[in-house]
Amino acid sequence: MNQKSNEGRALRFLTIGLIVGLGVYWAGSRYGSHATATVNARPALAIVNGSETGLDPTETENVRIYRQASPGVANIVTRTVEYDFFYNPVPVEGAGSGFVIDTDGHILTNFHVVQGAQTIEVTLGDQTRYKAKLIGADTRNDIALIQIDTKGKKLTPLPLGDSRNLLVGQRALAIGNPFGFSSTLTTGIVSALGRTVQTSDTTFIDEAIQTDASINRGNSGGPLLDSHGQVIGINSAIYSPSGAAAGIGFAIPINTGRRVAEDLIKYGRVRRATLGAEGRALWPELSQALGLNVDSGILIERVEPGGPAAQAGIRGGDRPGRQGLQQLRVGGDVLIAVDGKAVTSQMDLNLMLNRSWPGNTITLTVIRDGKKINIPVKLGEG
Repeated sequence: MNQKSNEGRALRFLTIGLIVGLGVYWAGSRYGSHATATVNARPALAIVNGSETGLDPTETENVRIYRQASPGVANIVTRTVEYDFFYNPVPVEGAGSGFVIDTDGHILTNFHVVQGAQTIEVTLGDQTRYKAKLIGADTRNDIALIQIDTKGKKLTPLPLGDSRNLLVGQRALAIGNPFGFSSTLTTGIVSALGRTVQTSDTTFIDEAIQTDASINRGNSGGPLLDSHGQVIGINSAIYSPSGAAAGIGFAIPINTGRRVAEDLIKYGRVRRATLGAEGRALWPELSQALGLNVDSGILIERVEPGGPAAQAGIRGGDRPGRQGLQQLRVGGDVLIAVDGKAVTSQMDLNLMLNRSWPGNTITLTVIRDGKKINIPVKLGEG
C-alpha cells in the first residue's frame, strides 16, 4: 500500500514538473528573445564620421555613387490631352526619367518620354519641382533636351564619361523612376557593346550598351553610370517578351547624348549628315522583276535637286514602274555599298549617316547600267 502510494506521489510530481516545464518553454518562446547564433554573421553597421562601416567595398561604392548622383536624377511627368471616340478631351499623364548635365538646368532624357507633351514637370532628388520646357530633340536617336529654371538654386550636374572606353563585364548602375518609384537604384554589368537596336520604324539605338541592371518602364531617359559615378549611357529600352524586366536593357551611348545636347544648346538644332537621296531596299524577286543583276541593295528612286547626291552625279528613277501593288520609280542607280561596306537596307544607310558628320566625304558604290562604279559624295547638313 505504501509502495503504491509512493509511486502515485512520484507520478504526480513528474506530471506537475512536465506541465511547469512546458509552460516555461511556451512563455519563453512567446515572450522571450528569438535571437539565434549565426556563424560568420555580418557585423551591424556603425556610423563613423557620417560614413558606414561594415559594408564590403562594392557596397560602399554603390552607396557613394547613389548619394553623389541621385540629387541630379530627374523624375519627369508629362501631361497632354487626347480625345476619345466621342471627341471628349481626356487628360493623359506619362512619366520617365532624366538627368541634369549642367548648372544652367539642361536635362537629357529620351524623346519618347516628352513626345507630344503639353506640360513637363521635373522633380529632382531633393523633391523640388520645376516646370520644364523642351529645347529640342533628335528623333532618330530618341534623345531630347529639356531645361528648368531653378531661379538661382544650386544644381548637381552628373559628370559625363566616355562611352568609347567601355568594356564588357564592367559594373553598371542605373538610377531612375520605374513605375513611379522615384530614385531607384539597380546594379549590374555591361553585358554587351555595339548593338544596333531598332526601337521603331524610324528610330534606333546605334552602338547600344546592353546591361543586365534592371530597367523597367519609367527608367527611360535616366542615367546608366560606371563605377566612378560617371554617366556612360541613357537608359532607353528593354527586351521583354513577357512585358517585365528580363535582364536585357539597352542604353544610348553618352557620347551620342553629349553631341546632341551640344548641338541643341549651341545651334538650336541637331546637325545631321544628309545624302539627299531616297530609295527602297531590293530583294531577289523584285530585282529579277526589274531586270537588275543584283539581289540586294537600295534602288535610288528620288534625288533631291541640288543636294549632295545630285551634285555627285547619283541618278534617281526616271520613269514609273510597278511591282505587284507597289508603285516604283525605276531606272536609277542601285546603291550596294558605302565606303566598301555592304548596304542592304534603309537601316544600313541610316546607320552610316548617323555615324558621319556634315562635310564628310564618303564613297558610294552603285550599279548603273549593269556596271559597278564608285562615286565620292560630300555629305550635306540637314
